[in-house]
Amino acid sequence: MRRLLLVAAFLAVISAVVVGGHLYLARRLVLQPEPAAWLRQFLLALVVAGGALLVAQPLCERLGPRALARWVAWPASLWMGFAFYLFAATAATDVPGALMGAAAESGSPASLAAARVQALSVFAVALLAGGAGLRGALAPPRLERIEIALPRLPAGLDGFRIVQLSDVHIGPLLDRRFAAHLVERCRALAPDLIAVTGDLVDGSVRHLAAEVAPLAELRAPHGVYFVTGNHDYYSGADSWVACVERLGWRALRNRRVVIGAGEASFDLAGVEDHHAHLVSRTHREDLEAALSGRDVARPCVLLAHDPGTFAKASRLGVDLQLSGHTHGGQIWPFRYLVRLSTRWVAGHYRAGASQLYVSRGTGFWGPAMRLFAPAEITEIVLRRAPLPTTPSPSAPSARPPALPPPEPPGRRRPPCAAPPHSVSRTLPPRGGVAQLARARVS
Repeated sequence: MRRLLLVAAFLAVISAVVVGGHLYLARRLVLQPEPAAWLRQFLLALVVAGGALLVAQPLCERLGPRALARWVAWPASLWMGFAFYLFAATAATDVPGALMGAAAESGSPASLAAARVQALSVFAVALLAGGAGLRGALAPPRLERIEIALPRLPAGLDGFRIVQLSDVHIGPLLDRRFAAHLVERCRALAPDLIAVTGDLVDGSVRHLAAEVAPLAELRAPHGVYFVTGNHDYYSGADSWVACVERLGWRALRNRRVVIGAGEASFDLAGVEDHHAHLVSRTHREDLEAALSGRDVARPCVLLAHDPGTFAKASRLGVDLQLSGHTHGGQIWPFRYLVRLSTRWVAGHYRAGASQLYVSRGTGFWGPAMRLFAPAEITEIVLRRAPLPTTPSPSAPSARPPALPPPEPPGRRRPPCAAPPHSVSRTLPPRGGVAQLARARVS
């Protein structure tokens, strides 16, 4: 009953936002400027069609054939981003617009002129921001490389490299071509371990199994690990966990594994999505279960989709948490709204002895736009923190060289896996941005 009430409340809020937002745009940008009759009818039809697309898109994604879902998803996602910028720009100009209107009687020539200037300005800003955002979304994910020093990291693992993918969102917009591109990029980096921190998909296994199939080629000497995100739960988390395990990944559902052997090792833990309990009757985040029974002398790296888990993880002695979920705001200025719900939006954070890295995400969701929050593939290099010593003026300190990770005993390397540290870290162009953009739109 509680879940039904939550779903009903969520749908009511979304409906109010969609309907109210479109009525606001129609009134401020179409009716008040009093354009010519033909233009007014065209703009009103555009607003109504855009609102209808936003309602139809999730229904087609879950109930319709894949081809129809794709045809609806692209115009719906573009309208979502464009409407956001129309709304934001209109609201931002309403304050000076109200002052201008206060100086002139409503319906007067001055008031009408002010309404028309506002409408033209808003449309221009929305077109520029939307175009730049679309270009950002179609660009290949940026490589973000960060070195994180862990004081308790064994010397034998200094230089251990983790590639993090997060918020890939394979679905109606991003398909198997994008998945194949990610495989190519990861193989070029030749990491020691790959972590996929949730929101892999938007859609059911029945619709998207073929689209994620190229991800079976992801390989790393210490494995590929996955934790669930909220969109994986919306799409059927249990089915997707079974699917990624068939791809050769390991799902960490409130559990942990030991990476490495002997003293040259660390714990890798993973938890269910932070809000899984709102969707599932049987699953919820359980950080205590994921960390139970571990050797506290070993460092611990935690995979958790939602950075909100860090508040508790930092109190329980987790050395490093890798998260996503926020998309870094995805489209400016939405970042500031995200900041109202979490203090960890994107990048590297510290709390006592614990550290957090929040990815901006590898794909996109909702509007097919990214503005001032580019998608990323993250290469995290773990470093053993230097001991606090006084440097000698005649002997400058040097960083210890990175060592390859120990190969698990008795385990054969998969035939398609690249040996560690044998591939150049320089990413091949492979056709460039334009080719990938054409592949995504086609």
